[in-house]
Order: sequence, then C-alpha cells, then structure tokens
Amino acid sequence: MNAAQSPATGATEQPEQYVLTLSCPDKQGIVHAVSSYLFMTGCNIEDSRQFGDRDTGLFFMRVHFSAEPPVTVEKLRASFAAIGDSFHMDWQLHRAEEKMRIVLMVSKFGHCLNDLLFRSRIGALPVEIAAVVSNHTDFAELVGSYGVPFHHIPVTKENKAESEARLLELVQAEKVELVVLARYMQVLSDDLCKALSGRIINIHHSFLPSFKGAKPYHQAHARGVKLIGATAHYVTADLDEGPIIEQEVERVGHEVTPEQLVAIGRDVECQALARAVKWHSEHRVLLNGTRTVVFA
Repeated sequence: MNAAQSPATGATEQPEQYVLTLSCPDKQGIVHAVSSYLFMTGCNIEDSRQFGDRDTGLFFMRVHFSAEPPVTVEKLRASFAAIGDSFHMDWQLHRAEEKMRIVLMVSKFGHCLNDLLFRSRIGALPVEIAAVVSNHTDFAELVGSYGVPFHHIPVTKENKAESEARLLELVQAEKVELVVLARYMQVLSDDLCKALSGRIINIHHSFLPSFKGAKPYHQAHARGVKLIGATAHYVTADLDEGPIIEQEVERVGHEVTPEQLVAIGRDVECQALARAVKWHSEHRVLLNGTRTVVFA
C-alpha cells in the first residue's frame, strides 16, 4: 500500500502501523480469517509470525500491518471483535509506534537501571519511563539526570502492604503498562503479583537455585563454573519461577576472579533484561501457560 497525499496540505501521509497479537485453541482457518479481515478492511500485512503448540493445543500469532485513514485503532478493535469471539481468541491490537509506559524499580545495584535509562534516551527501547521507584535513595541523582521522576518508597515488614499500595497507585495514575524489576531486591506479595500478572518483568542470575543467598557469583567461583548466565522472566507468586522471556550466557575460564565474574554478570544481566523489555514493549511475547512464545 502506498502513502497517500493529504488533500488539505498536499503532504504525503504515511500509513499508520499496527500490531495484532492473539492466542486461541488451534484449529483450521485462523490465519485465513485474520488475513482476509485485514484485506477486507484495507490493511496491508508487513510481517506475520505464527506458532502452533502441539503440547498445549494453542495457536499464537503476531501480525504487523499498516493502514491509511479513515482506519483507526478504535475501528479495528471494534470490527475485529467478532472474529476474536468466533475463535475464542485472547487478542490485543496496538498502534506500533506508540511507546509503552513503564516503571523501573531498583534497590542498591544500579547497572540494569542505568542501562535501561540510557537505552530509552537514545531510542533503543520503544518505551517511555514514567518513573523510577526504589526502596533506597542511592540512585535519585542518577535518575534525575535523565529527567525521570524518582519515587522513594521504603519497605519494611511493618509497611510492606502500604508500600505496595503506593506502587499500585503510581502504576494506575501514570497509566503504566509494564513494571520492570531492575535488580529490585524485595519479594513482592502474592496479591501484587496477581494484580500485575503478565505486566511485571524481573532479572536474576541463572545460578538459581544452585547458588542462593548472598554473593552468588562468589559461590559460583568457588564451584568453578564455566558459564555466567542471567534470566529475564515474568514475575509470579512462585519466586523466580515465572515464565522465561530471555536468557543470556557468557563463557568464563579458570583464571577469572570473583570480582570479574560479578562484572561479567552485570553485563549479561543488562543484555537479557533489555531484550526482554524491548520484546515485551513491541508486543512480541505471548504467555503460554508456564512458558512464553517470543516472536523476536
């Protein structure tokens, strides 16, 4: 489909970009129904990916398409609903160029926080960071240098419920679509995990559960590990056992010190988390029970 000219200005109008994602019980005719609908509504498919999971019997699809006015996202959502209902789809339709509003949460390790702030500033992540939340004040100055609001929400055993309520209020007030735990070292309650189900991502070193507790990289060094890893996953009530989005590894040798392992681990964590945030914000990740389908 070619770009059209505006009658009023004579300027060339570029088609609007959209992303449709869906999952449903697998059966014949899904791809035909979706592609036919897009054709009949004047849309042009630019990229399409699909996957049928034989284990769960579910079908997953992501379609990137374009359309010119008078097509709008509201009209598309209203007209696609009938198809979604007929195939019992769990579906979403978004404007592709609309940045996802996110909140970053951090404690005392700032490498992932700084990495995401920088990637967002240079346009490497299609997100708008609405705020940074921390249970400490260590990174208030860093966050301020990026022009992002910083919220200090202390957490103790006595005020945990109140602190989480403040976080949810912030998420709702700022219309946040994703919460990112950028090395936020507090265990979230079951209620908060349920309230943000599918909308909260965490990063951890992939030595879990082998090396729990303090200084996991030092524990790994003592055992002579040969791979440093990190896992980005959705948060559930089961600690560090949510559906995995992305993993990254780096091979290390016997000569590497514990301090060097920590440094390598920081880089690996940043890479895995950044990719997970990017793919989620581009609507490339679909939940499949305890797993994910990632159309990267």
